[in-house]
Amino acid sequence: MRLRISGAIPGGTIASAIVLVAGCDGQDRQAMIPEQPNIIYILADDLGYGDLGFTGQEKFETPNIDRLFADGMFLTDHYAGSTVSAPSRSSLMTGEHTGNTPIRGNIEIYPEGQHPLPDDRPGMVNILQDAGYATGAFGKWGLGFVGTTGDPNNQGFDIFFGYNCQRIAHRYYPPYLWHNDQQVFLEGNDWTNKEVYAPDVIQEKTLKFIKDNKDHPFFLFVPTLIPHAELIVPEDSIWDSYRGRYPETPWINTRKGAEYGPDLDPLLYASVQKPRATYAAMVARLDMYVGQIIDKVEELGLEKNTLIMFTSDNGPHQEGGNDPEFFNSRGGFRGYKRDLYEGGIRVPTAAYWPGVIPKGSRSGHVSAFWDMLPTFTELAGAAVPEDIDGISMVPLLTGKGDMQDQHEYLYWEFHERNGRQAVRKGNWKAVRYNVFQGDVPVELYDLSADPAETNDLARQHPEIAERMKEIMMNARTESEIFDFQATTVSGQ
Repeated sequence: MRLRISGAIPGGTIASAIVLVAGCDGQDRQAMIPEQPNIIYILADDLGYGDLGFTGQEKFETPNIDRLFADGMFLTDHYAGSTVSAPSRSSLMTGEHTGNTPIRGNIEIYPEGQHPLPDDRPGMVNILQDAGYATGAFGKWGLGFVGTTGDPNNQGFDIFFGYNCQRIAHRYYPPYLWHNDQQVFLEGNDWTNKEVYAPDVIQEKTLKFIKDNKDHPFFLFVPTLIPHAELIVPEDSIWDSYRGRYPETPWINTRKGAEYGPDLDPLLYASVQKPRATYAAMVARLDMYVGQIIDKVEELGLEKNTLIMFTSDNGPHQEGGNDPEFFNSRGGFRGYKRDLYEGGIRVPTAAYWPGVIPKGSRSGHVSAFWDMLPTFTELAGAAVPEDIDGISMVPLLTGKGDMQDQHEYLYWEFHERNGRQAVRKGNWKAVRYNVFQGDVPVELYDLSADPAETNDLARQHPEIAERMKEIMMNARTESEIFDFQATTVSGQ
């Protein structure tokens, strides 16, 4: 069966009201924690640490996302699973870092899809589904095509709507999206004509899922495309508010297939005349979507029974005409997407839960995507798997921070650009590039004094550098598919 949807922009305006939550002590908060709360996890795509008003953005506005940070908990030292899409999401779904998670890079399958997650053991969403949660994902998947083991339905989602393939998700006006195993055609889109902005349709389905499941626990995963390249947005009132605000240089893609037309190549990005205004309007549109989610939760009276988390899958991208330097998207950190310096993997993260998480709180607890599986399964009352890398953050989020377990270290590996590794242990951060060239040295940084990673201390502290290198060698397991000596994967 093939469905057809005509274009529409989701209703509602950017929410501006701030709900004031009275302070309460930890014991009171414990009494207010519901059994099996709803969980909404919003994952931006390539949003930098400095791309929010709350984290210092001065050139565009994000009032709704800022509200989650201001009225919830700002997790200042939270990290993505990886520095590109698929392995970051694999880490989220499996509770494992990129030295152990099944998907450690972006292996493409043609004509559509990526290398699939296996189904040899339950992942996060399977566990929540078995615990009685309604489960839905709306946005970009990239962990396995329809009918494979990585199909969202085979990974525990009752409903998936959006882009199954992250390669197709390079384009915001596709001919179709996927509703589970059915293609849903977007009327007027045909790779030449652009009538329906796909994120708007996905947002409509997101809000409907909340309404449809208001009477029982639900897990809502919102892996939005925005602001991943290409840079393109409807020319509506949001666009009008940024048109002409910045000095601009058009970005022209001269490669065949870049522009919408009969020869379009989905992997490329279309040219953009006003890249800065377009990027700002895209993030503002994401902010509108977040405001609509908050409004829907409050409209249905679910706010005190719902944990909302917001984050990004990696650092800011430099593609399609984007200008992260102009916007200070890195937030003062070093590196971009595909880097294992802080700018590539430290991500802006908020946890919002009125009555449970104290308003205006912040935590430097060192955490990462692989902590979400044990956190969410514990909140659901399900057994937390033992053979994972993640640590539940429930104590921190529910007012028992003094009981929060800590990581001995965090580990990342990246299979592109000649191999990269990183470890964070306490305030120490070690980075190793060009791993495939042999026994390359470790760079060592003290993040407490040097969060921008400008002063390599490896020579001053050789014993610490050697210990971090040992962790890099021993933290990981081998993968037949993602050989750490191979360079056959491509970043999205």
